Amino acid sequence: MDIIFTDYSEESISDRNISKEVIKDALLNPEEIVKAKKENRMIAHKMVGDKLLRVVFEANKKAYIVVTAYYTHPERYMKK
Repeated sequence: MDIIFTDYSEESISDRNISKEVIKDALLNPEEIVKAKKENRMIAHKMVGDKLLRVVFEANKKAYIVVTAYYTHPERYMKK
């Protein structure tokens, strides 16, 4: 499955110093995936050290389309 980064995601991950490799790992090996509030979007969760990486994305048959990604505190979002 291809991974496509939107212009906004390119800018936001650069500003937040998040590598594309970490985002790819979160999409391909998430600890969990939850529905986002906006229709057709999902959020992949992946622990990176003591932080939770949240990757907001859309998916179709051919690709994951990354909308944005950011680090946060896991206790706020993790369901497990």
